[in-house]
Amino acid sequence: MTGFLLVRGARQLLTLRGSSAPRRGPALRDLGLIEDGAVLIRGGQIVSVGSTRRVENLTEARSAREIDATGRVVMPGFVDSHTHLVSAPARLADYEADLAGSKREQIDAGGGGALARARARRALSGSRLLLQARRSLRAFICHGTTTVEGKAGHGLDQTGELKTLRVMAALDQRPLDVLPTFMSGPVLPLEWANRGDDYVEWVCARLLPKIRRRKLARFVDVAWGPEGLSPEQARGVLETARARGFQIKMHAEQPSPSGAARLARELGAVSADHLVYADPEDILMLAASPTLVTLLPGASFHPDLGRFPPARAFIEAGAAVALATDFNPSRSSTHSMQMVMGLACAQMRMTPAEAVAAATINGAHALGVAGRVGSLEAGKQADLILLDVPDYRELTYHFGGNLVAMIVKRGQILCQQGEVQWPDD
Repeated sequence: MTGFLLVRGARQLLTLRGSSAPRRGPALRDLGLIEDGAVLIRGGQIVSVGSTRRVENLTEARSAREIDATGRVVMPGFVDSHTHLVSAPARLADYEADLAGSKREQIDAGGGGALARARARRALSGSRLLLQARRSLRAFICHGTTTVEGKAGHGLDQTGELKTLRVMAALDQRPLDVLPTFMSGPVLPLEWANRGDDYVEWVCARLLPKIRRRKLARFVDVAWGPEGLSPEQARGVLETARARGFQIKMHAEQPSPSGAARLARELGAVSADHLVYADPEDILMLAASPTLVTLLPGASFHPDLGRFPPARAFIEAGAAVALATDFNPSRSSTHSMQMVMGLACAQMRMTPAEAVAAATINGAHALGVAGRVGSLEAGKQADLILLDVPDYRELTYHFGGNLVAMIVKRGQILCQQGEVQWPDD
């Protein structure tokens, strides 16, 4: 064994190499495509990327272990920059009630809804939460995700929030990169009902310092709503978080117009997410800012909101657009970035190339890790996937399936789809 791995013969190699800045406008469609491409890897890092003829003739490649990618697409692993990775089991009664047309208020009154999900999660031990999250990670891996963000929040108390964050810490690099976020949700815990100011004081004075000291989260995310934080209280949490060294994110303009996009821009949020109800002013403002626009079409599709984020308007205005699953057991129960990309093209009129860049390099920018993942370039982590198709546009042309044939994380094969054993005629 030389320690080198050579992925060779790719029909299309999507490198996504280019500017170190997030992709906008025409750059969002530049995939750095190489026909008959190869990637040379050592020690979990990419050594060289280029044509197969050039890379396989490098001295280091001559005795490398080989992966034959003939006829396939090779591209960076997906970067899913918005998920609720550690969650309680699916509340199927809520799901059926939703399908039957029940309003959220009716579901809440019947003992379901966000608080019921939060109580169910708090009731689970850390080991049960870890087991469930690992099951989700396996599904993410099989669908080609190699880096994932996960949100705490709705833990209802300090014990619940820290338990969720510790589970994510235990998952990080085993085997995926898991980037944790602490989130204050739109629904206050029962213990803090009608005491939003007291809740904010507790979060800012007690919880955030402990999370920061233990290095349990990189980001703080806030959503506000009529049953949760007010805009002023959300500002207080975010300003305190930023002062304590956290990067900040925001749920914005869903389930209704809220003004959160403006606050995200004002406070320099890394990303503003959802944005279903972004208006023309929001779009122009975010397009002129460094804030990533993270769109979550799965959150519109599964509950059938009848409205998707205005991706085309954001792209044409020059915004840096990312895509993510918003995986959670209540509203967007998918692990598949392929499904999200298909929705982005079919319902939001993104092109396949734009969807690829939004699901890889711009997702990495939305997590502040584009220096090491999101593209195939020398010096970056060897996180890549092989697709069992000859053209990347088939990723969004086919929907509801899984085209990933192999997943490589830091140079190690994590998952490989098996061959079908046809019975003898």
